[in-house]
Amino acid sequence: MPSKTSQQLAYKRILLKLSGEALQGDDGFGIQADKLAQVSAEIAHITQLGVQVAIVVGAGNFMRGAGFCQTELDRVTADQMGMLATIMNALALRDALNRKSAPANVLSALAVSGVADGYNRRHALDALQQGQIVIFAGGTGNPLVTTDSAAALRGIEIKADLLIKSTKVDGVFSADPVKNPKAVYYPTLTYDQVIEQRLGVMDMNAILLCQEHKLPLRILNMNKPDALVHTVLGESVGTLVR
Repeated sequence: MPSKTSQQLAYKRILLKLSGEALQGDDGFGIQADKLAQVSAEIAHITQLGVQVAIVVGAGNFMRGAGFCQTELDRVTADQMGMLATIMNALALRDALNRKSAPANVLSALAVSGVADGYNRRHALDALQQGQIVIFAGGTGNPLVTTDSAAALRGIEIKADLLIKSTKVDGVFSADPVKNPKAVYYPTLTYDQVIEQRLGVMDMNAILLCQEHKLPLRILNMNKPDALVHTVLGESVGTLVR
């Protein structure tokens, strides 16, 4: 890996949208120790380069609110359960980062006194300036709002240079590349193209927020080694939307 100083970074502050699935193992549920170690190591690496890192973590490794509604569970209750699950993931990620000498704090939009501090924009900005990783948990604190929207919102609030969404594929395609091997890969897109073609990059509210506030978005595969490092050094990884 080439040596770079913080002055050579393409991005000084990023917001990483990390799915819950990024932390799960082959059994498809919960937190797998090796995956947690891998993800936290890559995040710790880019902080050592001088990048200020904030994270919004999802909960798909435990549950999805919309999916649970099919069991006749009330949607608001299901979403509240999902928000609690994001806090579990955030706590695990915080401890894994701290073990790698990468100081991290959890700020939750959902009140969980004694477990995590409440979300406060000023506190988040202060922590980032001090070189701490900030993990935003609890979504936006409201039901019926996805963690994609939470990521866009927090990215705008902290004035991130880039929003990164981690996925299991190498970027954005015209169709699901797993189901359609002829799907076309898009290295770059505009927000208008994403909206017009309904590409499903993130939920529509998140896309519109990013577009309105001119926050660039990069979709990449976190399973690729050093994907985050290559990205912050300005290399083309995944799909850039702007």
